Amino acid sequence: MATDLVPGVAPDTPKTARPRAPRVARKNPARRLALLLRHRWLYLMLLPGVAYFLVFKYWPMYGLHIAFKDYIPFLGYSGSPWVGLKHFEELFTGGDFGRLMANTLILALLTIVFVFPAPIVVALLLNEVRVSVLKRSVQSLIYIPHFLSWTIVASLTYLLFSADFGVLAGFINDIVGGQRADYVAQEEWFRPLIILQLLWKQTGWGTIIYLAALASVDQQLYEAARVDGAGRWRQLWHITLPAIRPAIVVMAILTSGNIMDTGFEQIWLMTTSLNRPVSEVFDTYVYYIGITQGGFSYATAVGLFKGVVGVFLIVGSNWLAKRLGQRGLY
Repeated sequence: MATDLVPGVAPDTPKTARPRAPRVARKNPARRLALLLRHRWLYLMLLPGVAYFLVFKYWPMYGLHIAFKDYIPFLGYSGSPWVGLKHFEELFTGGDFGRLMANTLILALLTIVFVFPAPIVVALLLNEVRVSVLKRSVQSLIYIPHFLSWTIVASLTYLLFSADFGVLAGFINDIVGGQRADYVAQEEWFRPLIILQLLWKQTGWGTIIYLAALASVDQQLYEAARVDGAGRWRQLWHITLPAIRPAIVVMAILTSGNIMDTGFEQIWLMTTSLNRPVSEVFDTYVYYIGITQGGFSYATAVGLFKGVVGVFLIVGSNWLAKRLGQRGLY
């Protein structure tokens, strides 16, 4: 076609060997302004999200430098004395660091083992359902818990497992016999309850990404596999799983960055005086030290340590994914 011809180049020259025509639009400010005005409504829709991240994510980073100061509210940021790495030394040499690190990593490991694969399994199961009404009904039912606050989830947990009036606690006691156990207060039951809450609340919502990836799979691939004699398991292994592999890799990278972030609200609501030795993590520790005791600089140092570890984990997992031949975040 005439629009594909480049002056001075034969028409039969392969496109890969043809020189690219210069794109003047990228260097023309008037052209950029015209494109900006053409898509002005899209940029206006983008502004609330940009404003959110600027105000609540980037602007608070200005206060991170108090981790290297002995912050006194009456003196302000600039007037507080500089102490260097004092608060980090207190964190790493203190008696709470080992317990906090162990509790955080154990919860993170349990989340990776049990919670992370759950949406994948549910998405694969829903993908095999051929009755569309049943499939949509199940999807709607498992989405609902995501919209409940952690306060409601914790209240439901107490109603089910409390020693005084817990419905499931009483049912288990009738079967097993003996003294009724208080599951929400005992140390050995804290982590299982946290994982059960995460499974119930987050599994359905997490299937959206994987179901969207499965929706883009060409159905002719399944038809060709059936013609070749492939059963359900063969189709799952050779067609379905490769289709959602990029989504799994991306979600794994994002999950690795949240290893140190176990979630404040859920842990705090489920913490009692009896299970505190296993329930206290970095998130609740920051609140306890910074808000209730006024240790703003020390709490900021703990939060900065968490953030730096998360950045290194994301960068490392992204590098590892690319080394393994997968597509990373960047």
